[in-house]
Amino acid sequence: MRQRPRIYYTKEQQALMWDRWQQGDTLNIIARLFDRGHSSIQGILSRTGGIRPSERTRSKISLTLSEHEHNSRSLACGQSI
Repeated sequence: MRQRPRIYYTKEQQALMWDRWQQGDTLNIIARLFDRGHSSIQGILSRTGGIRPSERTRSKISLTLSEHEHNSRSLACGQSI
């Protein structure tokens, strides 16, 4: 049996999987949308126990890219943070 090339699902594709799963579609039905077997979909859905993970967001107290850059340049010039 010939093995298919690995596919990496985009965030939009994964969102579609979760939407269809919440609507009650089976793994086989969802997998047919992507021309894959049900096991490729099962791996994504089972990582969180079949519950859609919350959207990832950056912490409000983390530094921004410009703040990181400012700190890096200050350290390179010998200044303290």
